[in-house]
Amino acid sequence: MTTTTPDGDDVVTRRATRADLLAVFRIEKRSFPQPWPYAALEGFLGEPGFLVAETPEGIAGYVVADTVPNGGRALGHVKDIAVHPDRRGEGIGRRLLGEALSAMRDRRASRVKLEVRESNEPAIALYREFGFEVRRTLPRYYDDGEDAYVMTRRLQ
Repeated sequence: MTTTTPDGDDVVTRRATRADLLAVFRIEKRSFPQPWPYAALEGFLGEPGFLVAETPEGIAGYVVADTVPNGGRALGHVKDIAVHPDRRGEGIGRRLLGEALSAMRDRRASRVKLEVRESNEPAIALYREFGFEVRRTLPRYYDDGEDAYVMTRRLQ
């Protein structure tokens, strides 16, 4: 799918390929104090919910999402999402999250969950826009001791 960001750049959302991994890993390292290792990202290649946002300049963001069995119904899990710091605020993360939710819906997920640092207000605001609600707090979830919110939403 293609969308145009507010500054007029074309953004294509597509499944991640092996050729995208280095760019994804670089965004991961710039975005998080506790980045995923390269091998962890590599392990999600082929998942319908591992998507990248590509611009004429290269990869601008990505999302990693999958589904797991959960009592007879699939449970979706947004595992990771990030946009290059120079491209934030352009709607790329919103686009990626929407596409990931569609991919999980196609895999028949009835609910979706994610974990987010309780201090990550921009991400929490985005998730609330999509109907996610805080369900509980995971104390000291991150290596630096910060708590995480578990947020969930139903898929129609």
